[in-house]
Formats: sequence, structure tokens, C-alpha cells
Amino acid sequence: MTPPLALVTGASGAVGARLVPALLDEGWAVRVLARTPAKLDPAWRDRVEVVQGDASDADDVAGALAGIGVAYYLLHSMDAAGRFRERDRALARTFAAAALDADVQRIVYLSGLHPEGELSDHMASRVEVGEILMASGVPTAVLQAGVVLGEGSASFDMLRHLTERLPVSVGPRWLRNRIQPIAIDDVVHYLIAAAKLDPGVNRTIDIGMDEVLTYTDMMRRYARVTGLAPRLVGTVPVLTPGLASHWVGFVTPVSNHLARPLVGSLIHDAVRSEQDASALLGDPPGGTVGFDEAIRRATANTRPRRWSRTLAGVGAGVAACAVAGSVLTTPNSAWYRRLAKPAWQPPAAAFPLVWTTLFGAIWIASTATICDLEDAGQDAPAAEFRGALAVNLALNAAWSGLFFRAHHLPVATAGAAVLAASSADLARRAAKAGPGKAVSLGLYAAWCGFATVLSGTIARLNR
Repeated sequence: MTPPLALVTGASGAVGARLVPALLDEGWAVRVLARTPAKLDPAWRDRVEVVQGDASDADDVAGALAGIGVAYYLLHSMDAAGRFRERDRALARTFAAAALDADVQRIVYLSGLHPEGELSDHMASRVEVGEILMASGVPTAVLQAGVVLGEGSASFDMLRHLTERLPVSVGPRWLRNRIQPIAIDDVVHYLIAAAKLDPGVNRTIDIGMDEVLTYTDMMRRYARVTGLAPRLVGTVPVLTPGLASHWVGFVTPVSNHLARPLVGSLIHDAVRSEQDASALLGDPPGGTVGFDEAIRRATANTRPRRWSRTLAGVGAGVAACAVAGSVLTTPNSAWYRRLAKPAWQPPAAAFPLVWTTLFGAIWIASTATICDLEDAGQDAPAAEFRGALAVNLALNAAWSGLFFRAHHLPVATAGAAVLAASSADLARRAAKAGPGKAVSLGLYAAWCGFATVLSGTIARLNR
């Protein structure tokens, strides 16, 4: 007997990558529509039919849907680029029309839990996509989930990194909104069950675990489950989603473009308003997974203490550099006071303020860069960054000795130039982990460049 054939779009995403092997285990034949097949999981890529194509191309979609019984639509624009709603709308309409023409028996779409009324742009777009698919003429099940807890899930990654990296934090007041999360394994269970719904079912179905939490609750519970110190989380009324997304993009590996829709989904409650998922789909064996167990499963292959340990190691190096530079610097010495200086040199009080700020930026940005690279499996670039940082900190301390102790102004100028080049190299390496880290270290490089010009001018004035 020929097994039923399912199409999975978005198969390289966290949910899709788990759905495909689960469908295979359930006896389905699976076809995948992928723009870049190389991104598909090699563990199952050879077990499925791969159609290379773009979901925005009507011919590609029609070809992928030919002969399909159930089509999984797991596409959504997770970015802050302009016109994303128009893009999502066009993709959904193309898919809906092709599914009807191909006589697809069912569409299954994964959307988000939301309240009635005004929504964020990204959540409103997801709701609109569901409506387009349900109006296609093909029976459609729109499963609506809150925060999905599973390795690789963008919403989980944001929760994980914010909790691990911020023992004390202040966030927007909507961190107190109610959220009904769900384990990624349970999402996959419900997606597969939705394929077997009666043809007359064409509706939304809310899914989630039994627990209702706030984002603050989830951060505190995550810390407890993973053995981290208790997290202190406060809220303020003035932090907008835009500002919050930039902060998330700096502190975590989640880019601010991806963080914006994730943050936007938190400004409203995300709890089930429909309670009939169990009756329609059947619960997973043993019931839905609870929050603590979902976190244990999601962190089985991660290192929750990576950030704190890296922070301590980098902090020790930065502190040693700062102390050495402070000991070697003698701005009140008779020799330094006798030097001729340019009129544009900043006042003496500015230097400790600037350097304290820069050392703090070096500490956080370097820690974030190393952790982000290691989390992404880029151990070699992370190790190279560590080495480059060690050299940079040594050059930083050495410059103070060359200038204030050895009194070698030309050599000190050359040392400052090398330090500026080293700092620029750090910023270049940090760019692999995100623009926020690169900008922070770029400011350090710019100051070192200014110090080079200042040192050179002092050397020229005091030949």
C-alpha cells in the first residue's frame, strides 16, 4: 500500500525539522519544498523527496503540491523588513490557490496564540495568513501556539539567552502578561494529529501546556531548572518593543530584526481561548509536557553556565589590563606636566570616564561574541577571538608603560597605532556574532585611533 504523501514547507526551521522525521516514523511519505536544500537536516534529507523551489513562485508551489494529501504551511516572515505583511499575504494566497488546484485534502498551519483586538504587526500578519488559508476552499487547521520551548526555536532561544546572561534585568511591563507556552515535542504531536481531522474541520485550534506563566515567571523557572542563581527581574513602563529588540540583539545571539517580532508577540496575553484541542486532536501520550520538563529537554545539548564562566574569564583579563594601565599611568608626574600638548586634548577628567566605559563595553561585547560563536558551533573563530583579545589587552597595558614610564613618545605612538589596528580587528571578528558587538568594539577602536593621533601630536610637539 502506498503511504500518504505530505508536503512540509519551512522544513529547515526548528519545528519543521522535527516534524519531517516524526511524519516518516508515522508512516507518511514526505516531500519538502526548500529554497536551499543544503540547509535541510542530513539525518533525514535522503529519506524524503526534496523539491528545490521558492514559495513565492506559483509554478514551484504548484509542482510541490502535485499529488499531496496534506500540506504543512510553516512559513512566516520573522524579520523587521518593510512590506513583510504584503509578502506574507502574497505567499499565503499563492499557496492557497495552488493547494485548491492540486486537490489537496488538508492544509495545516502553525500560527500564534493572541487575544481579540489590536495586535502587533507581525502577529496580525500571522492571523491574516491563517484566515487566507481557511478561506482557500481546502479544509485548514490553524494551530495557534504561544512560546515554543525547544532547542532552535527562536522564542526559546531569546528566553534562554536573556535568562542566562542577565542575573538582574529591567524590562517592559508586558513581561507580566500571561503566556501559555508549549514544548516543541507537543507541537509536533498536534501537527501530525491535525492531518487526520475530519474534512469538515476548518478552523483555529489553540494548543498549549496546562501552565499559564508570565515571561518573568519563565525566566525565573528556567534559572531554577538549569541550576543558575535566582534571577531578579523588574519592569518599567517606558521600554518600547523597538528599543527592547535592539537590547536583545546586543545581549543575545538573536538579531534585533528577529527580536522585534518576538518581542512584539509578548505585548499581549498569549493564552488559549479555545479548550477543545484534546477532543479534536488527542493529547500526547502521558499528557502535555510541563514547563520544567520542557526546559530540561530543550537544554539537554546546551551549556547554561557558559555565559557566566566566560564572563568571569574575560572580566579577569579586562580587569588585569585596567589595573596595569592604571598603575603605569602617571598623569600627575612632573615629566608629563612639562609636555606641550595640543589645545584639542580632552580634559584630564575625561580619560578615566571614557576608559571605564570602554572597558565595560569590551568586557560585555567580547563575552557575548565568544559565547555566540561557540553556541553557533564556531569554536575555531571563538578561540581565535580569545587569542586576539588577549593580545589586544596586552598591547593596551603596554602602551601606558611606553608613554608614561619609558617616555618613548614615537614608540608609544607606534604602539597606539598597533593597538588601534588590533581593536579594529576585534570589531571585525565580533561582526560574525552580530552588529551590536561590532559597534561596541568599533567605538573602542575609534578611541584608540584618536589616542594614536593625540600621541603622535604630543611626540611632534616635544621633539
